[in-house]
This record gives sequence, C-alpha cells and structure tokens, in this order.
Amino acid sequence: MNKLYIGNLSDTVSPVDLESVFNDSKIPYTGSFLVKAGYAFVDCPDENWAMKAIETLSGKVEVHGKLIEVEHSVPKRQRSRKIQIRNIPPHLQWELTVDLYCGPLSLGTQVVFIPCWKVLDSVLAQYGSVESCEQVNTDTETAVVNVTYSSKEQAKLAIEKLNGFQLEGYTLKVAYIPDELADPSASSSQAMPTRRGYGHRGPQRQGSPGGATGQNHHNDIPLRMLVPTQFVGAIIGKEGATIRNITKQTQSKIDIHRKENAGASEKPITIHASPEGCSTACKIIMEIMQKEAQDMKLHFHGISSRTALSAMPRSYNDDLPLKILAHNNFVGRLIGKEGRNLKKIEQDTDTKITISPLQELTLYNPERTITVKGSIETCGKAEEEIMKKIRESYESDLSAMNVEMETVHLFIPAMSVGAIIGKMGQHIKQLSRFAGASIKIAPPETPDAKERMVVITGPPEAQFKAQGRIYGKLKEENFFGPKEEVKLEAHIKVPSYAAGRVIGKGGKTVNELQNLTSAEVVVPRDQIPDENDEVIVKITGHFYACQLAQRKIQEILAQVKRQQQMLQKNANAAAAAAAASGATGNGGASASAAAAAAAGPNGQPQLRRK
Repeated sequence: MNKLYIGNLSDTVSPVDLESVFNDSKIPYTGSFLVKAGYAFVDCPDENWAMKAIETLSGKVEVHGKLIEVEHSVPKRQRSRKIQIRNIPPHLQWELTVDLYCGPLSLGTQVVFIPCWKVLDSVLAQYGSVESCEQVNTDTETAVVNVTYSSKEQAKLAIEKLNGFQLEGYTLKVAYIPDELADPSASSSQAMPTRRGYGHRGPQRQGSPGGATGQNHHNDIPLRMLVPTQFVGAIIGKEGATIRNITKQTQSKIDIHRKENAGASEKPITIHASPEGCSTACKIIMEIMQKEAQDMKLHFHGISSRTALSAMPRSYNDDLPLKILAHNNFVGRLIGKEGRNLKKIEQDTDTKITISPLQELTLYNPERTITVKGSIETCGKAEEEIMKKIRESYESDLSAMNVEMETVHLFIPAMSVGAIIGKMGQHIKQLSRFAGASIKIAPPETPDAKERMVVITGPPEAQFKAQGRIYGKLKEENFFGPKEEVKLEAHIKVPSYAAGRVIGKGGKTVNELQNLTSAEVVVPRDQIPDENDEVIVKITGHFYACQLAQRKIQEILAQVKRQQQMLQKNANAAAAAAAASGATGNGGASASAAAAAAAGPNGQPQLRRK
C-alpha cells in the first residue's frame, strides 16, 4: 500500500508546499500531488517509503499553521472494521497454561498452549472494542495479526494511533484490510497481499466469501453459552487442537472466558460467526461435553465397556442441558405475549425451556440464562429458533433507536488507574468488551495530577454499563470509604449554540436538572469553544444521578437538533419557492436574505425564543 492520503490541510496549501515538506524530510514520491479542498493524495515508490512518510510526518509537521495527517489511502468503500498489524515482537506469541483437574474424578494434568497477546490486547483495547485477534502465518520472524474492531471508526482510530507505535522495541506497522479481502479465507494466506491485490474493481460476485450482503447485523449478536467448568479442557483439546478444529470447520471466532468468575462451576463461551456457524459450533461443543460426561461416568463407576452405558440408571444417562446467555433487553420478544413464542419453540423442537428470573439481574450482569433440556439434536433446533428471535429483537431495536455515539470524560482518582486497567490491561479490556464501548485513559496533565481522565465512547447503554462498572470498581477496591458514596465528575461536550438551552433563562433549566437528578450540573461561564465549536458541561454526583443528568442533557441536545433540522428545512423550502416563482432583482435578493436570516452563525439555523 504505497498510496497516501494527506489530511487536515488548509485551503491555501498547494502542491508546491507538499513537495517541499516531502523533500525536506527526504521522502521520495512518484508523480504529482493531487490536492483537493482540505486533503491530498500522493504515491510513494513502495510500501516502506509510505510507512516512513506516515511515521515522519503524520501529526508532526505543520503546513500553513495546521498539523497534517498522513495515512494509507484506502477507498472508503473498501474500508472495513479489520486491520492488519505487522512487525509484532515474536516473543509475545505463546504462553503455557496448565489445567489441574482435582476432586473425586481426578483425571490428571492437561497442558494447553494458547495464543498469548496480553500485551498487545492491552494496547488494542485503548482504541475500541476488539471482537477478534487472529494470527496470520508468515515467513517473517515477527508476528502478524488480523484485528477486527466493533466499528469502522474504532479501526480508523487504531490505525492512526498504532502506525509507528513502539512495542517492546519493535515498530508496529498497521494497514486496513479492504472489504474485498476481509474474509475468513484471507487469514490463511501466507503474507499480506501485494498492491495488485488491492486493485480489483467492481462488486464481488453474489455468494462470494467476502461479498457484501447489504445491512446484515447477524454477526453483531454472538452466541453465548454457559458450560460446566470441568468440560472446558476437553473443548480446548490438547494444545488447542479441538477448539482450532471447531473454528476452522465453522469459520468462527470462539472465546472461552476461562479466567472470569474464578472458582465458578460454569464458564461462558462466546461464538462469533454467521447464524449457521454459531449453530454448528454449538452442536459440536454439546457433543464434546456429552462424550466427556459419559467418559467420566464410565471411569467413575469402573465400567469398561461403552455398551454397558445403556444399563446405567436413567439419572446417569440424562442429556446435558444447553444454556444460552442473552441480554435481558432481547428476552421479551423471545418469550412473546403470554409466553406464546416460547411455548411454540418448545412444541416445535420437543424441548423444555426455562429462563432465569429477573431477580438475578444486576448492573454487572444484565444477561439471563435460557436453559434448554432435550437431546443434542432437539437442543440444536431450539438454539436456532431462540437465536433467531434474539437477532430479530436486536435488529428491530437498531432500526428503532438510530443511536448516535456519545463521548464522556469521567474523572477518577489518579491512584485508581492501575485497578481500572488491571494486570496487563486485562480489566479495561474486559470492561470494554462487556460494555461495547471504547475506553481509554488519558495521560496525566501534570506529573502530580490527583485525577485522571477516562474517555468513554459508545451509545447510551454502553455508557451506562461502562461508567457503572467504573463506579463499582472504585468502591470495591476501597478508593472511597465504607460509608462514603462514590461521586465522580463527568464532562460532556455540547455545541456552543446549544449551551444556552442547557442553562435556560436565568439558569432555570440547569436548576431543574439539579433538582431532578440530585447531580451538580455546571456550564462554566466565559468558555472559549474548541475547534469543533463545542463547550463543556460538568456533571458531578453518584452513579445514578450522573447518568440521569447525562440522559436529560442529551434529550435537550436532541430537541435542539430537531429544531435545527426543521428550521433548515423551512429555510430551504422558502428559498426553493422563491427561486421557482422566478423572483429576480430585488425580489431575488429578498429571498436570499430571508434564507440567510433563518440561519445563525456558520450557517447554523437560528433558534428563536418566544
């Protein structure tokens, strides 16, 4: 990838200016600079020089008073949530895990080699929620991984921040994996495709592995299962052979959360794949558990022949239940009015299905357990129907919500940063995955700063989950006294033209907010809007007070936005009507003036107060 995109350019920048920058940095280029309004393109002789340009210039060189951004140029239609990271230190690749099976069924010790990217994971998690991180086989000494983020925005941020990042003495090299190459079969290639691989034109054939299928959100809802802890080793297999075989056979990514809930009798498994892939992986895992259970029973009772299994008491030969985890928000559609949907699934699949009660839900555990009893075959059919309903609920919610991403800056005690990050970044990574949000901790403003800023980016539900866990962690780790309530300060940014609406006439709105939410809400006076024409609103309080205040302020901003859109629509309609009537001369000037009067500074529609 030797074509570069150069962004954040002033409108006055010319090709000569960019030629001077590259020449001064001794970076060769081929052809001429193609300069547009605010950005430009140029080709380097090869990928190495392109990487050198990114490392040397991006965010480090000013042109006409603005720091330029330099990155690989990948057409927007080809940009995906997948990126490839190269030149990873080779010694990070593997760790040795020993599983000890104790108790009456002592079956000895199992040694399992599993991929170890703890150091890399902690770095990746700073820029978003990582769905998968898969190693690519190459002939180089250093390692290469394909990383999938939960959104394109997070992938873009990771590329911007990780290109040239120093990881234990190695300089990381990062690039997009274009959509037409981002399919499961691509990961088996021996090396990154050459530039010719990026040059395909036109859409893929229907049904091709990497072909787009429209707005398909199926992969956004993974299948989550609960399995007995004693079967985890069998599911992984010797040196990870069994789990690798399952992922290859089903084209899935399977996470076994072995370290969650230490000592628990059950462990969650998350399967990321197509609906068909999830169902196939589920059946294979159930078959493995069933066989392992039978082997344990035979071993325990000293039965030497499998044919004797049929002679065992019924209680020893019962099928293992399938346990599915689902967010409470999606369970309503599964149950249906008066339980009709659930009853129909039971009847159609010849299974018995129960759902854990609402009383078991907590802020930290919003999932309910769906237990399906039956044979492997009938449980598999029930899983397909259950997940179908859950995916329908998810897609329905998506279309209804039209949720926008929010960014909140939460301030925590500086001494608590280690607890939030966790050993090797494990806690913040798990928190990011749990909440579905990007969570980053900003560097301290001063060496002796008493607070650190946590930057949380995600939709409202992700904000609730992420902030809730941070509040809980601070209390759990005793950063606040036993009888002391955890109160934190949060900052959200609002457009400067909407700040008045948050304050209200004579401070009426902000006073009502404080009375309603019990949080302290402050819009500092005499703020200078930032480069995005935004100002800060400060919210201080306990968790629920802070959350309620955030939601109320977002409601105000949404109302302002709707009014803007309506005023702009009316202004456009008035201008169009005037143009259609053939107004000329002073009449045309009046129409233009009327349209302009409907807009505020910088073209923003003007909000009139009664």
